[in-house]
Amino acid sequence: MKTLIYFQDVDTIKKSGIGRAMKHQLQACEDAGVETTIDKKDTYDLAHINTYWGKSQRLLKKLKKQGVPVIAHGHTTVEDFRRSFKIWQLIAPFVKKGIYYMYGHADMVITPTPYSKSLIEAYGVAKKVVAISNGIDIPLYASDPQAVKDFREKFGLKEDEKFVMSVGFPFEKKGLLDFIEVARKFPDVKFFWFGQLARILETEKVARAKRRAPKNVIFPGYVEGRLIRGAYQSAVCLFFASYEENEGIVVLEALASHCPLLLRDIGTYHPWLEDGVNAHLKKNNEEFAEEIKKLIENGEDAKILEAGYQVAKERDLPLVGQQLKEAYEGLLKEKGRL
Repeated sequence: MKTLIYFQDVDTIKKSGIGRAMKHQLQACEDAGVETTIDKKDTYDLAHINTYWGKSQRLLKKLKKQGVPVIAHGHTTVEDFRRSFKIWQLIAPFVKKGIYYMYGHADMVITPTPYSKSLIEAYGVAKKVVAISNGIDIPLYASDPQAVKDFREKFGLKEDEKFVMSVGFPFEKKGLLDFIEVARKFPDVKFFWFGQLARILETEKVARAKRRAPKNVIFPGYVEGRLIRGAYQSAVCLFFASYEENEGIVVLEALASHCPLLLRDIGTYHPWLEDGVNAHLKKNNEEFAEEIKKLIENGEDAKILEAGYQVAKERDLPLVGQQLKEAYEGLLKEKGRL
């Protein structure tokens, strides 16, 4: 069994969650002994298409004519696209059309969580929709004191100085405005937002909020590798106030790093995350600020950190690879090709 793992225009997505999902998918398949290719001109038994734009749609149409089974990956939903890029309202109808086409014409849809599965099924998709996590490379996030030291030196933090972090594109949807407003309540604590977007793609509301942000809010841009792992391993918490996610790879990264996790209480985190059990799920800025204050003063409960780590371990890439392998083999059997 050989599978095409296809992502359109890889260079444009490599710094996004979908870009990290591509690396995870390829590694998970390798761990599970599934042969893959990223060359659509290669030979393969089925195709796993992860994007929904024009080239992806044309590839799906071509493969269907050739009788090659196709899986579409539900990284994106209509709900998830809202309040993201500039002029998103104008682009949204085309995004919706692309999403509906890919999910409606594929032989199977794989999506990260039960929540995104329910959204896609609600679109009227008649094909089988399977929830499989994007996964996380657990060993990569093992304790690394040198990474912590390098991060603190890079950003001029004292050895015991506390800071709060978030990771993602600077979208209103990601909770950037709330992140800034909560930071105002803690003028002596640095709040780092890691991630960047070309200015031309930022909404005016986001650009204005960044200009007016207090001095303790820092926008270092895109940070990767050992530096970002050092941040996870020494932050007061990952404060991720996103209004809509289909899973959130940064959430898995925090869990794998034993980083306290403060999230907006939204559907995608149910039932796998629970407030006060393996994370902190809150509803508004007042609750966010109250929880951050507690974490600054008292630190995180070790039981919550360990419970969160166990959630990440259940999504380790070798396990995800086995689930992908089962989905691939199931589709090939259904099509009489295995």
